[in-house]
Amino acid sequence: MAEGEGLLSVDYEVYGKVQGVFFRKYTQGEAKRLGLVGWVQNTSHGTVQGQIQGPTARVRELQEWLRKIGSPQSRISRAEFSNEKKITELEHQDFQILK
Repeated sequence: MAEGEGLLSVDYEVYGKVQGVFFRKYTQGEAKRLGLVGWVQNTSHGTVQGQIQGPTARVRELQEWLRKIGSPQSRISRAEFSNEKKITELEHQDFQILK
């Protein structure tokens, strides 16, 4: 980890056509590629939500991915991020898809 780069935790919710398009699977794959931990799940109101934790720069990369890229068949209208905070240690072992 680069000097001065701590760990960050942030919650997210992604809106648009994000269910039924493998969004959770692709999010998990991208998070693992970036070495991040957390979770992702569908909501009852048609969005995808979750939490990301890891080095700040990597978390920022996944935030950008959630805002603009997503899964190939998804159509993201917006992504909202909340509860951003610095953490001293990761609270998850890996990045999981929750049902």
